[in-house]
Amino acid sequence: MLEHGGKLRAAANQYGIPWVEWLDLSTGINPNGWLVPVVPAACWQRLPEEEDELVAAATDYYQAPSLLPVAGSQAAIQILPKLRAGCRVGIISPSYAEHASAWSRAGHSVQTLTSGRIEQHINELDVLLLINPNNPTGEALEREQLLAWRQQLARRGGWLIVDEAFIDVTPQHSLASESQLPGLIVLRSLGKFFGLAGVRVGFVLAEPALLNRLHEQLGPWAIATPSRWVASQALRDYTWQQQARQQLRQQTEQLTQLLKSVGLAPAGGTMLFQWAVTSEAAEIHRQLAEQGILTRYFTESTSLRFGLPANQAGFQRLADALQQIRQAACMT
Repeated sequence: MLEHGGKLRAAANQYGIPWVEWLDLSTGINPNGWLVPVVPAACWQRLPEEEDELVAAATDYYQAPSLLPVAGSQAAIQILPKLRAGCRVGIISPSYAEHASAWSRAGHSVQTLTSGRIEQHINELDVLLLINPNNPTGEALEREQLLAWRQQLARRGGWLIVDEAFIDVTPQHSLASESQLPGLIVLRSLGKFFGLAGVRVGFVLAEPALLNRLHEQLGPWAIATPSRWVASQALRDYTWQQQARQQLRQQTEQLTQLLKSVGLAPAGGTMLFQWAVTSEAAEIHRQLAEQGILTRYFTESTSLRFGLPANQAGFQRLADALQQIRQAACMT
């Protein structure tokens, strides 16, 4: 199993701090997510039905011609490599590690690339897999460039897979509306922007023929009925979505300025997290954890990812902790 953010109970056990007392900044999940109302009792008593309103709600929200609900985008990440014979796969690094792991486990040849090297190697690849914007660097690639790579790959029966887990705050940059194009597969999720990681609902946007193959692999009842109902309501709540985008922009600016003020100017990020590269990442991560603040530490890039605090009390707690760490470092 790969390392991920959000392991709050493990951190609580390690540092001896009750998990309810932690400020968890280790994920890119909206800390003020969509508020789930009371779920109708019937949802708990019925098997999932594909004829409910989920697909219609998602089609409207993503403006996608065809899509398939899945149990979080993680389900698609694990199954998609099984739909191709052994091939050459290019993946940007650093990025969400589950992608490379899934394709490697399925027997494919995985090559890690920087975005600047993709054009040089595109003709050597059968599949190009990107996270846009990237996690954890926040790097965003232009739609025109992505569509050009899609065209090059599709000519040879290849795929461009774009994981858009963090794009909901800037939907104008999404490829969702183009997902009917041959060779294009777009992954979306309700976990980050909507803050509904626990319902395990995601979507694959692609040509119907590919979605049918994926559906066969996943089998029936991939998403529980209560999760389907919650997702449908959230996707239809356009007022909340607009307000959330505005709030996240403000919170992101506040977090960016906070990190700059303590010498941790972000090297990148999205509207849901900021990414700071520093040789002191491991020590800062440990010292924050000792104060009940959990961040995501990356060993390969020696960096930290900071999610958004939910409120001003959380921002102040983070600011005080980082100032304390900074002062202690200056004294030694």
